[in-house]
Amino acid sequence: MNYGARHVAIIMDGNGRWAAARGEPRVVGHRAGLEALRRIVRAAPSLGVEYLSVYAFSTENWKRPAEEVAALMDLLVEYLRSEIDELDREHVRIVFLGDRTALPERCQLEMERAERRTESNSRLVLAIAMNYGGRDEIVRAARSLLRSGVDPESLDEERFASYLDTGGMPDPDLVIRPGGELRLSNFLIWQANYAEIYVTPLYWPEFDGPVLQEALETFARRERRFGGLG
Repeated sequence: MNYGARHVAIIMDGNGRWAAARGEPRVVGHRAGLEALRRIVRAAPSLGVEYLSVYAFSTENWKRPAEEVAALMDLLVEYLRSEIDELDREHVRIVFLGDRTALPERCQLEMERAERRTESNSRLVLAIAMNYGGRDEIVRAARSLLRSGVDPESLDEERFASYLDTGGMPDPDLVIRPGGELRLSNFLIWQANYAEIYVTPLYWPEFDGPVLQEALETFARRERRFGGLG
């Protein structure tokens, strides 16, 4: 089934609130969120999704308690080590968005291994945003442009976009926000300029294939005018 959304972006929100509602520590919610990611990655290709971008750790998340940050880094390493064989077998390509230089070395090593291992896969591109912020991404792209000596008069939106972390990827068609919050939280703020937004009160750990399908069905019923007249 194809609902016309090639690129779906998800703000994986609500892990902590899901855990708190069950009287569990936040790390239990993050681990449950990892299981939700596994379910969605498996379901996405059969629903016509070619690119899946997920917001795993933002530039603002460093403000959280050190123990929680360390647990999130450990979960990234665990996910990559435990899932890489299946992801490669299912022809999923892994790429990372964000400034990885600030991440622990163990994370950087696993990220590089995962990207190399899956670089020739094409069934689904899984873009994991780690230490990512939309404004930070734009600033880093501008710095790269300045260093490259691009003629300002030759710069247009398409060329600028090629310097973003998502260079070579289509813009997201649909941004999904679990947890009921009504904001982008600095996620893909350049790329999501005309994305449809789907908000649900469900927390991220509650997500599965049928929930993703419902979001895509809602997307398919919307009329996208891109600033034109209906």
